[in-house]
Amino acid sequence: MTKNLNLTLHVWRQKNAQCDGKFVEYPAADISPEMSFLEMLDVVNEGLIRKGEDPITFDHDCREGICGACGMVVNGRAHGPKERTTACQLHMRSFKDGESITIEPWRAEAFPIVRDLMVDRGALDRIIAVGGFISVPTGSPQDANALPIPKEKAELSMDAAACIGCGACVAACPNASAMLFLSAKVSHLGLLPQGQPERYTRVRDMVAQMDAEQFGTCTNHGECESACPKGIKMENIARMNRDFMKASLTYRPATFGGGGAG
Repeated sequence: MTKNLNLTLHVWRQKNAQCDGKFVEYPAADISPEMSFLEMLDVVNEGLIRKGEDPITFDHDCREGICGACGMVVNGRAHGPKERTTACQLHMRSFKDGESITIEPWRAEAFPIVRDLMVDRGALDRIIAVGGFISVPTGSPQDANALPIPKEKAELSMDAAACIGCGACVAACPNASAMLFLSAKVSHLGLLPQGQPERYTRVRDMVAQMDAEQFGTCTNHGECESACPKGIKMENIARMNRDFMKASLTYRPATFGGGGAG
């Protein structure tokens, strides 16, 4: 029979973005190794509520590793110690009895703290809103083989589309850059025929929005790829940079209303 764990948590508590925060120590006693990390926090919160204290606020939704809401930094690593694993899919068997665990929110100017471990990641949504879509009418669904797509490009596009927008890349980057996130969103559309009509307006507009949201610049540390729970590759950043360079140097938006040089 597997022995239950007794742990010490050091949790970041902060009422809102305007208040100062601090680490508060909590015991996590008799924790089953089969619990997920979020289930462990649920147990701790039940104890806090019974004592009349405010529970620890953290973001979550699907608890299946596909929505990205569960972002938090565990012992200095985004989502915790296991590679390609979101916090909600991290199990307590990854820790040892008697261990101390430090839990804090994403740290980035673009992610203001809402409360405790919950941050506002609306900046990522606003980046998507300016170009992370295909607006050209496509009509009714086509047969799967009606539009030939090279296998390599189809696979690269699907790999990029695996990004769940959790923000771990931002939290792990020393510069709080969103380049890995943005490049995944640009690549998964830009590699496909359906994404070509807006390929260059997309990258130009999304990069501009990323800059407006106060994310940092990419200096190729590689921490983003290491922290990504879906294994998004930095090659996407290089691909996006090439498209952005071309968009900046050669692309001119269409003009309407006639006129022009004679």
